[in-house]
Amino acid sequence: MELIHFMVNFFREGGFFLYPLAAIFVIGVAITIERFIYLNNETTQNRRLWAQVVPLINSGNFKQVVAITSKSKSSIATVLNYGIARLASARRRDDVEKAMDESLLEIIPRAEKRTHYLSALANIGMLTGLLGTVIGLIAAFASIAQANPAEKASLLAASISVAMNNTASGLFVAITLLLAHMFLEAKTTKMIDSLEIASVKFMNSVVERRQDVEVGTEDMAPAQARGRAAHGIA
Repeated sequence: MELIHFMVNFFREGGFFLYPLAAIFVIGVAITIERFIYLNNETTQNRRLWAQVVPLINSGNFKQVVAITSKSKSSIATVLNYGIARLASARRRDDVEKAMDESLLEIIPRAEKRTHYLSALANIGMLTGLLGTVIGLIAAFASIAQANPAEKASLLAASISVAMNNTASGLFVAITLLLAHMFLEAKTTKMIDSLEIASVKFMNSVVERRQDVEVGTEDMAPAQARGRAAHGIA
C-alpha cells in the first residue's frame, strides 16, 4: 500500500510529462517481453530440432531430415531446408553455403524485429524527462518572480520537486530500456551464432560423406580392373 501511495503522489507531483514517460515505459516493457518470449521459444525449438536431425545428417538420410524440417517453422529448419534444396542441384560447397547464408538474410530481420525500438524509446524517454525538468524549472522561476517573499521558498521547493521527478523518471526509463535492449541484442546474437555454427557442421558432414563416397569409388576401381584381367577382359 505504501508503494502504491508513493507512486500516486509521485505522478501527482510530477506534472504532465510523467504520463508520456509512463506510456513510453509500458511500450518498451511490452516489446521486451514479446521479444524475450519469441527468442526463448526459437532457441528451444532450434535445440530440439537440431538434436533430432544430427544423427540423420551424419547418416546421409536427407529425405528424413526434410520430412522433419518441413513440418517445423523454427529458424534452424529454414537454414537446413535452404541447404538441402541446393544440394540437389549444386556440387560445390560454396553454392550450398551461399544458399544457407541466404536463409540467414530471411531469419535475421525476424530475430531483430522491434528490438531497435528500445534504444529509440530510451532516448525519447530521457529527452522527455529532460523537457519536463526544464519546464518545471521555468515554472519555478516564473512563480517566485511574482510571489510574496514569504511564499517564495515553498513555491520554489514545489517546482523543483516537479523538475526532479521528471529527471528521475526519464533516467529510470532510459536506463531500464537500454539494459533491455542490450540483453535482447546479446540473446539475438547468440541465436544467430548458433545457426551459423549449425550450418557449418551441416556442410562439414556433407563434405565428409562425399569424400567417403569418392574414396570408396576409387578403391573399387583397381579391384574391378583386376577382375577384368583375371577373366581376360580388356
